[in-house]
Amino acid sequence: MARKPTPRSEYVLFNVTYEDDTQRSNRRVPADLLGGIDGDAPARAVIEEQDREISAKSGLPPLAIKRIVRVEDEEKERMRDSRRTNERRASSR
Repeated sequence: MARKPTPRSEYVLFNVTYEDDTQRSNRRVPADLLGGIDGDAPARAVIEEQDREISAKSGLPPLAIKRIVRVEDEEKERMRDSRRTNERRASSR
């Protein structure tokens, strides 16, 4: 007998850089909170809340967030930088 599919909760992954230049990768934010007029702005509030919960459990103060970037955007940026580097190398020959 076939199983019923379970409802999937879609998430968007973010890489977070903190003021002390440490990074946490693949922080999950529910996709239904993002988009619209605010874009990715609600992601900061969700991640800050996650940090407060982690801080309460660990006993360490939460770190201040410096930058939040979608994982896809960071990968695109890395690929673009790599392509530009390769183009510069090819043109300098």
